[in-house]
Amino acid sequence: MTVIPVQFRHLNTFIEVARQKSVSRAAGVLRVSQPAVSKTLRELEAAVGVRLVERDGRGIRVTRFGDVFLQHAGESLLAIRRGIDSVARTQASLQPPLRVGALPTVAARVMPLAIRRFLAANSDVPVKIVSGENTVLLAQLRSDELDLVVGRLAAPDQMKGLNFAHLYAEQVVFAVRPGHPLLADGAVDFTRIREFTVLMPTQNSVIRPFVERFLIAHGIGELPEEIETVSDAFGHGMLRHSDAIWIISEGVIALDRAAGDIAILPIDTSETRGAVGLTTRAAVASSASVALLSRSVSEVVGALGL
Repeated sequence: MTVIPVQFRHLNTFIEVARQKSVSRAAGVLRVSQPAVSKTLRELEAAVGVRLVERDGRGIRVTRFGDVFLQHAGESLLAIRRGIDSVARTQASLQPPLRVGALPTVAARVMPLAIRRFLAANSDVPVKIVSGENTVLLAQLRSDELDLVVGRLAAPDQMKGLNFAHLYAEQVVFAVRPGHPLLADGAVDFTRIREFTVLMPTQNSVIRPFVERFLIAHGIGELPEEIETVSDAFGHGMLRHSDAIWIISEGVIALDRAAGDIAILPIDTSETRGAVGLTTRAAVASSASVALLSRSVSEVVGALGL
């Protein structure tokens, strides 16, 4: 059986000439000289044994044999490119993923933009994003189940063996639905929050101590109807369907507030401000992937003006 010496460049050149109907225009697209295109076409026609193109005035016309070959050439070229892409995806999947823990405070407005920058940097490293309570994420970081945690600075006793790089500071807010009864009075009587269901951060959440100190300082002890949650979906749902008050870091609902879907009670919560940043293991040198994502997060924070 005779082996036909047809190569990728032959198919690619023929398809481009057929598309452009011109050797000169095809040469410009392929970024080669016109003589190189003509030579490649002659080699292909010699291999196939028939004329595939012919002159048509100042341009090029595909022959009847060329039309037949063109369909198979396109399918072959597509199959080769799919094969190359499949190998690249398989190679990427064999690499260990970059494992990132993201607290809700950054998961909504910072991480999506940071991941876009990370992927745009031609990184073939797969990424795994995990969300959860701060104590859980830090425990996973220590046990090498995560490479990086992005969120609020934890209490000193939880930071042993860890490094923290500050990005910005944010505070806790009291989020409600637009048109909430407490918004009608202008200045809010803080004690009236006891009249409504209050969504509180859980005991293990990083902002819980800030919230407890704030409530005590303003004369609020036990709340009659309190629900602990770390679920963003539940918080959004409760505000959409009730007069509940959601005590949450401002970053979690920043996009909803900008869109007018969530309102903030006019309460000065500046004393709840806390540092948000990047937490890594102190004894482990950061990989190139961790460094790239960290830089991406920092650039997004700067672009957002946080």
